[in-house]
Amino acid sequence: MKFLNYFIRKFLEKVPRKWPIPGVNHVILVASGKGGVGKSTTAVNVAVTLANVKGLRVGLLDADVYGPSLPRLMNLSEQPELDKQDKMIPLTNYNGKCMSMGFLVEESEPIVWRGLMVMSAIRRLLRGVAWGLLDILVIDMPPGTGDTQLSISENIPVSGVVLVSTPQDLSLSDARKGAEMFKKVNIPVYGIIENMSGYVCPNCGHHSNVFGKVGGADKLSKDVGVDIIGYYSNTSLS
Repeated sequence: MKFLNYFIRKFLEKVPRKWPIPGVNHVILVASGKGGVGKSTTAVNVAVTLANVKGLRVGLLDADVYGPSLPRLMNLSEQPELDKQDKMIPLTNYNGKCMSMGFLVEESEPIVWRGLMVMSAIRRLLRGVAWGLLDILVIDMPPGTGDTQLSISENIPVSGVVLVSTPQDLSLSDARKGAEMFKKVNIPVYGIIENMSGYVCPNCGHHSNVFGKVGGADKLSKDVGVDIIGYYSNTSLS
């Protein structure tokens, strides 16, 4: 029995524990199965709306290390300063705090790192930022179901995830994989946003299904048991 208890104790010591980010009440992930579906734009819109319409204290974290886009979307370009504890001080715009790997490298400089380096950067972004008091931290996830998704889900408590997809079958198939992955790691899926649900002519208001059949996410929502949060059409093809 002593040996059994010893091995159980040693096993539990190696099981990752979820430690909350100090001062952060809730963490919401904005994720997608594939790139180019408007995930980052959705993450920014969610964060800015929560801050300016709901009056919440909101932070926005760019977890897409290889392709950070929040600096441009948030109109921020400065390098973050460090506080006395060597934590990065997030930049602020639109009443929200923001941190991204894009603040630490030149915009034209590619980030060519192996997985271990990326995981180290993710840990730094999670634990090495002086967020202060936040009601919600919105995390813009990289596309897919890889190391970053697992690392974040294993290391911090996550309140839920919003999935972004387009009506195309390929995008919906990848979104399904994302939904199943988050269910396996016990993160609630709040719902699906179907982006690019057609094109609305700004002159006459005519709606065209140029990106795939509108409502393609309906079957996915029923299959995986989550709600449709909304459908968003484009008014520009540029």
